[in-house]
Amino acid sequence: MGSGPPTIEPHVERPGPAEFRDPMVVRELKRAAVWFGLALLIIGVIVLAQPLLLIVGGMIFAVFLDGGARLIGRFLPIGRGFRLLLALIIGFGFIGWVFWYAGTTIAAQFEALRIVVTAQFDRLMEFAASLGLVPKGPPTNLGSQLLGSVGRLTSAVGSALGAITSVILMIVIGIFLAIEPRIYDRGIAWMLPIRYREQFYRIAEHVGFTLRRLLFGRLLGMIFEGFFTGILLWLAGVPMAALLGLITGLLAFIPNIGAITSGVLMVAVGFSAGPHQGFAAIIIYFFVQNVDGYLVIPYIARRTVDLAPAVVLAMQLLMGALFGILGVLFADPILAALKVALMDISRDHAAEEGEGPKAVGGKPPPA
Repeated sequence: MGSGPPTIEPHVERPGPAEFRDPMVVRELKRAAVWFGLALLIIGVIVLAQPLLLIVGGMIFAVFLDGGARLIGRFLPIGRGFRLLLALIIGFGFIGWVFWYAGTTIAAQFEALRIVVTAQFDRLMEFAASLGLVPKGPPTNLGSQLLGSVGRLTSAVGSALGAITSVILMIVIGIFLAIEPRIYDRGIAWMLPIRYREQFYRIAEHVGFTLRRLLFGRLLGMIFEGFFTGILLWLAGVPMAALLGLITGLLAFIPNIGAITSGVLMVAVGFSAGPHQGFAAIIIYFFVQNVDGYLVIPYIARRTVDLAPAVVLAMQLLMGALFGILGVLFADPILAALKVALMDISRDHAAEEGEGPKAVGGKPPPA
């Protein structure tokens, strides 16, 4: 039975796990790299929260300067550098004038305000204890409880020296960003693929436009609430009307939380002077907040981006729990920037699929 030698089938070599030319291996490595990069990003945001928030604060200050320079440019045909310098002089000059003109009177009222608020809170706790709502005992420290509920404070603003240093750093960063914003835009765009750079420039322009209008609206709201609150409280005979007006104007920069805080202070001081002043403070608070909420803010929102109050409050609570008081301050601009960027990206995707208009000339299509 003359059979030949056995036939040996040729062995087919297949790529192993170390072979990166295999499409499946490359695909899985890309997925793993994406998840690993996302984990590193989350860890980096948590660890580097303080410097990141200072950079965000500098960017917001740069938006203020840029908006002021653009506004001055409508009236004075001078170079951008001179307009930025003029905006800085006007802004810091106004702040210096306020502290110089009213600083001595208001500074003398701060201690009186603290004593009044503490006494009113102790009365409220005693009344609640008499109703059995809270256990009887020595009054608790309201300030420490409120700060503890907000979340951990960043160590950069944990002391007076840290707060001053943080403000100076944000101002310096904002000035550098406002002087040459295109340099930083091109630097970020350079790290993106070429096909995405035009989209990045368009979205960055739209975000800057929205933040300028949003922050200008916040500034108008601060002036409106602070001025009319101080005047009406003074007419109603409420003590420390100027100080309450200043605090209300400053806290108006923080939506929802700022209004509630200023309202509590206003009512507490009003009732310390008598029931008539207390009820007058309540009426003034609701009057100013309703006029600002139904006339000023809706007009500004139509020109910028409409943010739902519940979403803003949720963002403030989340940012406050993660990053402290700076997170609460910057939650509103960050949320507006994220919403505008996501809306533009979704419009671009819809335009690519033929389902909607695409932004042209750096301006978004009508909503």
